[in-house]
Amino acid sequence: MEELFEIFYGFNKISIVARLIFAAVCGGLIGIERETKRRAAGFRTHILTAMGAAMTTLVGQYLLTLEISSAENFVSDPLRLGAQVISGMGFIGAGAIIVTRRKQVKGLTTAAGLWTTAIIGLAAGAGCYLEVTLCTIFIILAELIFSKAEYYLMSNPRIVNIYVDFVDKAALYRINARINEQKIEILDAEITKSSDDEGISVIFTLKFPKKCGHSEILDEIAHLESVRMVEEL
Repeated sequence: MEELFEIFYGFNKISIVARLIFAAVCGGLIGIERETKRRAAGFRTHILTAMGAAMTTLVGQYLLTLEISSAENFVSDPLRLGAQVISGMGFIGAGAIIVTRRKQVKGLTTAAGLWTTAIIGLAAGAGCYLEVTLCTIFIILAELIFSKAEYYLMSNPRIVNIYVDFVDKAALYRINARINEQKIEILDAEITKSSDDEGISVIFTLKFPKKCGHSEILDEIAHLESVRMVEEL
């Protein structure tokens, strides 16, 4: 039995195939969750990332075996290629992060998932089966279960950013008056031109009193005269 498992940990053809398949499966499992949420980096992207990182580790190990078996002065560092993968994934992850016009940051979870998937691929290429399995399980739990817990905790926070788009300056005074009527504190307000250059948009940072619902206040602001859109960021 021990000899059977030793095949998968040694550097041989069976082990190489097993590690690549293992990396593809783990990367695919992580990518499925991103795919269901219609993210740009989905199922195939995560598989390619994990397999590419696994190949990097395998190449490093192969160069190390050449160094050991070669009589020439051949020096290699199997960890150097993996280090380049970790730093290089930062550039790919940055491409998944965008900042919208309304100052919303999107793509951070996808970027972090790609970076972690690359590290999982490196570990799979090194034959760390148990470590990769546990890490994959924890990542899937974080994206599926912990995300729901985070949504529940953040469903009614006291400090909220809202985006308001309106036509004339008079609407701004009506919005301020309605916010003050509800005893809501305005912590910050960023005023910009609307995209169509016919109106004004404001991003308010509001501090709500305890047990004060957000949706009711947003509905009241949305029904004010000259207000075109209200959205919680």
